[in-house]
Amino acid sequence: MALRDDQLDVLRVGDAAYDYYRIADLPGIDHLPYSLKVLVENLVRNEDGANITDEHVKALLDWDPAADPSREIQFTPSRVVMQDFTGVPCIVDLATMRDAVKALGGDPEVINPQVQSDMIIDHSVQIDKYGVADAVEANMDIEYQRNGERYQFLRWGQQAFENFRVVPPGTGIIHQVNIEYLASVVMTKKEESRNDSSDSSAKTLAYLDSCVGTDSHTTTVNGLGVLGWGVGGIEAEAAMLGQPISMLVPRVVGFKLVGSIPEGVTATDVVLTITDMLRRHGVVGKFVEFYGEGIANIPLANRATIGNMSPEFGSTCGIFPIDDVTLDYLRLTGRSDEQVALVEAYAKANRLWHDVNDPDYVEPQYSEYLKLDLSTVVPSIAGPKRPQDRIELAASKKTFEETLPGYVTEKTAREPIAVSTGFRGDFDLNNGDVAIASITSCTNTSNPSVMVAAGLIARNAVAKGLKPKPWVKTSLAPGSQVVADYLAKAGLQDDLDALGFQLVGFGCATCIGNSGPLLPEISQAINDNDLTVTAVLSGNRNFEGRISPDVKMNYLASPPLVIAYALAGTMDFDFETEPLGTDGEGKPVFLRDIWPTNADVEATVAANLDRDMFVADYMSVFDGDARWKGLDVPEGELFAWNPDSTYVRRQTFFDGMTATPAPVTDIRDARVLAFLGDSVTTDHISPAGAFKASSPAGEYLVEHGVAPKDFNSYGSRRGNHEVMVRGTFGNIRLRNMLLASAGCEVTPGGYTYDFESMKPTTIFEASRDYIADDVPLVIIAGKEYGTGSSRDWAAKGTAMLGVRAVITESFERIHRSNLIGMGVLPLQFPEGESAESLGLDGTETYSITGIAGLNSGVTPETVHVEATHADGTKTEFEAVVRIDTPGEADYYRNGGILQYVLRNLMK
Repeated sequence: MALRDDQLDVLRVGDAAYDYYRIADLPGIDHLPYSLKVLVENLVRNEDGANITDEHVKALLDWDPAADPSREIQFTPSRVVMQDFTGVPCIVDLATMRDAVKALGGDPEVINPQVQSDMIIDHSVQIDKYGVADAVEANMDIEYQRNGERYQFLRWGQQAFENFRVVPPGTGIIHQVNIEYLASVVMTKKEESRNDSSDSSAKTLAYLDSCVGTDSHTTTVNGLGVLGWGVGGIEAEAAMLGQPISMLVPRVVGFKLVGSIPEGVTATDVVLTITDMLRRHGVVGKFVEFYGEGIANIPLANRATIGNMSPEFGSTCGIFPIDDVTLDYLRLTGRSDEQVALVEAYAKANRLWHDVNDPDYVEPQYSEYLKLDLSTVVPSIAGPKRPQDRIELAASKKTFEETLPGYVTEKTAREPIAVSTGFRGDFDLNNGDVAIASITSCTNTSNPSVMVAAGLIARNAVAKGLKPKPWVKTSLAPGSQVVADYLAKAGLQDDLDALGFQLVGFGCATCIGNSGPLLPEISQAINDNDLTVTAVLSGNRNFEGRISPDVKMNYLASPPLVIAYALAGTMDFDFETEPLGTDGEGKPVFLRDIWPTNADVEATVAANLDRDMFVADYMSVFDGDARWKGLDVPEGELFAWNPDSTYVRRQTFFDGMTATPAPVTDIRDARVLAFLGDSVTTDHISPAGAFKASSPAGEYLVEHGVAPKDFNSYGSRRGNHEVMVRGTFGNIRLRNMLLASAGCEVTPGGYTYDFESMKPTTIFEASRDYIADDVPLVIIAGKEYGTGSSRDWAAKGTAMLGVRAVITESFERIHRSNLIGMGVLPLQFPEGESAESLGLDGTETYSITGIAGLNSGVTPETVHVEATHADGTKTEFEAVVRIDTPGEADYYRNGGILQYVLRNLMK
């Protein structure tokens, strides 16, 4: 009898009975970390004797904490969640796959999500209107005008595909909706007949909730004890179609939290501290698990805030186990009593319950150990361009003054610039001034403590007569309508309104780059005088060029600190010694004078947040408003593509696809398209924000009759490959050093040197020349290539530019796997080597041999790279092949993961 059959048991919860797979008595389970126990249950439940066997389960039970990852397993997520920026191309691909199946003589309806798949439309709201009472409705109207085509397409998908639901615009942020409503911790489903006539069969299976999402901050759900992480849209599509995710059993870092947060410190300060610690420690590709008696005192909202920042740590997940805190949160957010009882019973029956006072409790073993005493955390911010670059608030002014010279150029004005506006009056603008102060993003808006703290600091500021500086664009974009409910109930929204922090929408907004335009007069003053202005946001991403094209320096901060910086108006400010203003009596008012106490925050949350709010707001979560219901939706199993659409177009990935894959070939005489440095993010590779008419994407849209005011953003146009390929490597802060190597000026943005036409040009135009001449392309980069969001177009666009291989010093996890998913070969320089140490500058031609060995079923550990310089000399080295699992090798052999899945479904 297979282990799967042997472990099937019945769990009784009150009057209900459920089948479940019992892992509590498996040998070795006691000492496993919680996260690996979740994987054990997943393997046992999905065992099929081929891809998943008893041996895989045994290997996981025999996990050696000290060992480096080497054993491959297949993880089968229970759910897939998507946001619209990365989710729309998923549905475009599924619709295109239906066309491809029909073209190959199959049944198009074989293409359907096989697991529950939910899309939350949260990334398309842009802050066009702000600081006025009707901002939220005005921005929603504009959102529908801009995105009508996309939304029609998604409504078609909601009707055409099984197991696919859409949460309409204006509801909230994907991760907040996930923890407040979609996630169930323990899921149930009706079972198919098992030819089992015994009374032991309960006919309903209970099993662990798990998910992957097309957003890297899917790890927010880790706070609930649900194992999940961000994947590229490419992997997500495969998971939707029933494909397991191939992974190596990871090292697990045990992180013990002790003590309590001191007065004046927020959950945001805690996560910035943890991010700093874990980045320094090094956790890329590892699981991080929080444990110990101290976590019983950590509210679920704080756990979710910590889990949310896992991509900023670099880890795959940052998870907390199930305990009483989990159950309390499920009750608060409106889950049924039956569901809460099931979660408790299941967790205890399968030894997943965390209670260090239980006499049977066994402390897990971990690969590495870290510890943080929360009482040592101090107020912090992070920036100006990476979330792990934490700065203690007390040192923020000094650090800013030390950093600013790196952003100042010969063109930068040294004296204040006079600005006159109709909306905000007249003022002077200086380097360091805060142009954007935005309370936004899933990191913080799911946490009532920091949102209420922001409301209370606003109340205290208003009472003292303080106002934000007139040049600051202020905004509040909550993660769910529940936030608006409790702020309104507490009367705090009135105080936020008085400071210009009116509601602007329910969505990701500033953190994804949808900060909207600055006042034209401010934007002109910045650009005419090359001013270095700043943004402060309560988000998790502050990469260069991400927040606003006018803003060079971006800082992450807690919601109350966002308000504090709006009041100060500049990053060049010491909150300890400089007053924010004066009160009615002319006395100076310092930040400490308006900062709320922890007790005030807790009391306000307790008095104004209740279960009924969640029940009411999520009762009709999939229905949408009149705008959504009024969309004209096409019907049919195949989508009726509009050839004139500039938002949604049939993909070209499957054009000319054959039933069997062509052999893998070596790469000969390739040219370098981009020669890049360290920490190149997916936002550098595939920006999400606004773009200009002079860019290749802008020129394309103008040619198709779209006015620049209607461009929208790259993120909103991810359903149109023509726009996205033109925007690949188009971030305005990207520096392609190939230009310098070719003797040209390094123009920031999507530019390169074209060795076919022997001139500098855009990356897109150069790629067209190379493709026309059948010249393969490579990318050369440094450390941490592909950090940031799980952005599938960073890989799709790379492939469509004709890039065959990317050679770096190291990769971030998601982007590496996405490259393989698009048939692009990820390679690393030999340990300790780099392009610089090998004397490479990107002007060489590259031949990469040995990868054709994949045709015989063997994945080579290294391939031979021969770089030929202009003078005919050669540099040769062995590059490490970063195809890490047999499953990834299958994807690469098929030209990509979607081609692999489609061919299998056709069989």
